[in-house]
Amino acid sequence: MAIDSITVKGAREHNLKDIDLEIPRDNFIVITGLSGSGKSTLAFDTIYAEGQRRYVESLSTYARRFLERIEKPDVDSIEGLSPSISIDQRTIVKSPRSTVGTVTEIYDYLRLLFSRLGRPYCYSCGKEITSQTAEQMVERILALPVHSGVIIFSPIVRGRKGEYKKEIERLRQEGFLRVRIDGMMRELDEDIVLDRNKHHNIDLVVDRIKLRPFALKRLAESVDAAARLSSGLVLVECYEGGGFCGEPYESLLFNESLSCVDCGVSYPDVTPRFFSFNSPYGACPSCKGLGIVRYAHDTDSALGDDTDSEFSHPCSECGGKRLRKEALHIRLNGFSIGDLSALSLKKLTNFIDGFELRGVEEIIGRGILKEISERLGFIKEVGLDYLTLDRAFSTLSGGEASRVRLATQIGSELSGILYVLDEPTIGLHQRDNLRLIGALKRLKSLGNTVVVVEHDEETIRNADFIVDMGPGAGESGGRIVVSGEMSQVLQNRNSLTAKYLNGELSIPLPSRRRRINKKFVILEGASENNLKDLTVRFPLGVFTCVTGVSGSGKSSLVIDTLYKALASILHRSKDATGRFRRLKGLQHIDRVIDVDQSPIGRTPRSNPATYCGLFTPIRVLFSQLTEARVRGYCPGRFSFNVKGGRCEECRGVGLIRVEMHFLPDVYVLCERCNGKRYNPETLNIRYKGKTIADVLDMTVAEALKFFENIPDVKRKLDILDEVGLGYLRLGQQAVTLSGGEAQRLKLSTELSRRSTGRTLYILDEPTTGLHFQDIGRLLSLLHRLVDAGNTVIVIEHNLDVIKSADYIIELGPEGGDKGGDIVVSGSPEEIVGDKASHTAVFLRDKLAVFEKE
Repeated sequence: MAIDSITVKGAREHNLKDIDLEIPRDNFIVITGLSGSGKSTLAFDTIYAEGQRRYVESLSTYARRFLERIEKPDVDSIEGLSPSISIDQRTIVKSPRSTVGTVTEIYDYLRLLFSRLGRPYCYSCGKEITSQTAEQMVERILALPVHSGVIIFSPIVRGRKGEYKKEIERLRQEGFLRVRIDGMMRELDEDIVLDRNKHHNIDLVVDRIKLRPFALKRLAESVDAAARLSSGLVLVECYEGGGFCGEPYESLLFNESLSCVDCGVSYPDVTPRFFSFNSPYGACPSCKGLGIVRYAHDTDSALGDDTDSEFSHPCSECGGKRLRKEALHIRLNGFSIGDLSALSLKKLTNFIDGFELRGVEEIIGRGILKEISERLGFIKEVGLDYLTLDRAFSTLSGGEASRVRLATQIGSELSGILYVLDEPTIGLHQRDNLRLIGALKRLKSLGNTVVVVEHDEETIRNADFIVDMGPGAGESGGRIVVSGEMSQVLQNRNSLTAKYLNGELSIPLPSRRRRINKKFVILEGASENNLKDLTVRFPLGVFTCVTGVSGSGKSSLVIDTLYKALASILHRSKDATGRFRRLKGLQHIDRVIDVDQSPIGRTPRSNPATYCGLFTPIRVLFSQLTEARVRGYCPGRFSFNVKGGRCEECRGVGLIRVEMHFLPDVYVLCERCNGKRYNPETLNIRYKGKTIADVLDMTVAEALKFFENIPDVKRKLDILDEVGLGYLRLGQQAVTLSGGEAQRLKLSTELSRRSTGRTLYILDEPTTGLHFQDIGRLLSLLHRLVDAGNTVIVIEHNLDVIKSADYIIELGPEGGDKGGDIVVSGSPEEIVGDKASHTAVFLRDKLAVFEKE
C-alpha cells in the first residue's frame, strides 16, 4: 500500500512544543512563520535529520565508521520518510579547486567532449598538429645538435602507488636490461622491491646509442619498441651535457599521432583527465591548477603605511585558466576549454546549441552535447546563467550556492527523494522568482517531496501545502498555527502570515522621503569584476537601497569596492579593495560598518550577552551585592572565561568534550556544575533570588522585566527586544544563531552605542530569514539610524525595503558581463516610470503618492 503522507508525532526538538503534523508526499510544501518560530528546527533538525539518520543506520557497521554520527532528533515518530537531501544557505565547499563547472558536472562533460572531438594545435607555431611517423621522429632526433649521445626512456608508470612486480618481470622477459625508478638507474637483473604505499615513476631504458648515420636503423627500432610498450610515448634525454642546447626535456616528448613535425612539439594521448586542473596530467605546473599565484608583497596602503601582505594575481603561464599549455591548445571551433569555461553560461548555451556535428562526430558527440545542454537549461531555470564555469564555488553567495545545488539535483533526475531547502530565493530578483518556482515544481514532478523554508510571498502562494509556525518566536513559538492549502491558511484568524497575504496587515510606506542634500560619497572609476568603469554618487544622511537582477554587480560595487576602500582609509583595514580611481567625500563620515550575517563567535563561550556588552554591567551588579562584597568578589568572579568563579572541570563552558576517535566529538553536560558554568561558591550569590547562571538562562524578554530598574542593562535589552530577538537566551551559544539573528544582534549593538551622526552603515540582504512582521521591525531600526544623522546603504531585492528607501540605485540591466552599469537612480517615485528598470515593474503596485519633505 502506497504511503501518501509524512506523519510527524511528538516533535520536541529545540523550541517545538510536542507538535504533530501530517504533510502530503510528492508535493511542494512551504514552511513559514516568524523568525525563531521553529521553521528550521522542524524542517532540518527534525524531518531531514531523521531521514539522514535512518539512511546511515541502514549501512553496514564498517561504513558507518567513516560517516558523521547523527543523533536521533527529539521526536516520538516520523512515518513515510524518504531518503533526504538538504540544500541550505551555507556554501559548504570551500576549496578553491571546486568551481561552478565541477559542482554542476558540466565541466566533466566538456572534458569528455574535448578529448573526443577537440583538434590539437601546436603551442609553439600555432599550426594544427598532424600525424608523425617513427621515421619523422628519428629525423627530428638526428637533427638535434648534441655533444655525445642520447638515452631513450619510455614511461611505464607516472606518480602512482604499487609494487609493479608483473610489469618489471614483463620487461625482463622482453630482454631489456635497465629501468629508471624514481630517478635512479636500476639493473633489471637485480631484486627490485617497491614500496606499495609510495608514488613511483618508472621509465624503461630503451638503449644507449651514438648519434651517427649508421645508427639510424637501430634508433628507429628502439623508438618502435618504446612505442609498443608505452602507447606511443617516447622520452629522449641527453645522458651527457644535460640537454639539447638548453631545450627543456618535455619538448622532446613524442607521440606518433599528436606531433608537430616543424617544431617537434608532441602531446600525450588526449583523455578527459588531460583537461582536469585537479590532476597532474592537466594542471598548469606553475600554479598547480589554481589559476592564481600568491606572493608576499610590500605595498603602500591607503594611509601610506608599508604593510607586508599576501597578494594573488592570475597565473602568467596559463592566464588564470588553470591548465597546462598543451591542454589549452586543443580547440573546438577555435575555442579552448579554458575559453568556454570563462564564458557566461548564457553564452556557453548559445555555443553548445550552435555546435554542428558532421559524420562520425554525430555519433560521438550527440549524447555529450545533450547532457551539457540540459544542465545549462537547469542553471537558467534558477536564474544563474550569468555565472561562468570557472567561477570558484567558494565565492558564491549562500543563495547562489543553494540554487546551483538545486540545478544539479534537477539534472540528476532522482525520484522518491525528500528535498529540504532553506530560502532558495535569497539574492534573487523578483523578475527571476517565477523561474525558480518553476524549477522547484519540476523537482516535484519527478516524483519527489519538496519542503522549503521560505518567507517570499510569491513562493508561498505557489505552494501546494503551507505550514505556518508560531504564534511568536523562541519560547512563544514552536507550534503550528495553521497547515493546509492556501485557501485554508487565508481563513485562519490567528495566522500573522495570513494577515499579510490577504492585505489585512502590510508594511506601510514612510510618511515622507528625506531630501537629498549636497553631501555625497563619490566613487569614481569602479571596475571590479563586471563593473563598467562606474562613477556612483552615494547621498549621505539618507536611506539608500542598491538593487538589480542577480549578478548585476551590487556586491562588487558596495562591498568589494566602496566598503573595503572606506575601511582601508578610515580603519586601516588590509583587505584587498576592488579596483577604482578615486574616492571623494570622506570628510563627511568618520566610520564605516558592514553589518553582515557572519557568526558573532565560533566557540561555545560566545553568546549574545557578551557580544552586546550586557554581561559586563550584570557582573558589576552582582559584585556590588552585600554578600559578594563581604567575600571580596570582584566582577571577574562572575566571568566564566577566567579562573576564580568558573567551574574548572569544564572551564566555564558547561560542557565536556568527549573524543570519539572514528566518530565526531561528543559534548556532554558537565557533571560537576550541571551545565551552569560556575562553581558552588559563585552560585551562592543571588540577585532577586537568581544566580548569575540563572540570568544567562533567561530570554531577552524575561531579562527585560527582571532588570527593569537597572538603566544600563535595560537600555541594551530594550534594543534587543526591538530588533525581534526577545526570544534569544542571554547565554545561548553563538554557534547556534542563524545568519539573520547574528546580523540583527550586530545591528542592536550599533544602536546601543552613542551615535556620532557621521557613520555609514552597509547591510547586504538584511531581510534574509525575516518574516513580513520582522521586516517591518528592521525598517524601523534602519530609519532610526538615519534619523540620527547617519547613512544607511542596503543591498536588497525585497520590495518592502525598496519602497521604504529615500534613494535607489539599480544596477544591470542584466547579470554577468551584461551587467555592471547604472540602469536608473533616484527616489522610488522617480524610477517607477523608467522602462529600462526591471525593479520598476514590480515596485509600481507597492507605491502610493505622498508628500515629500
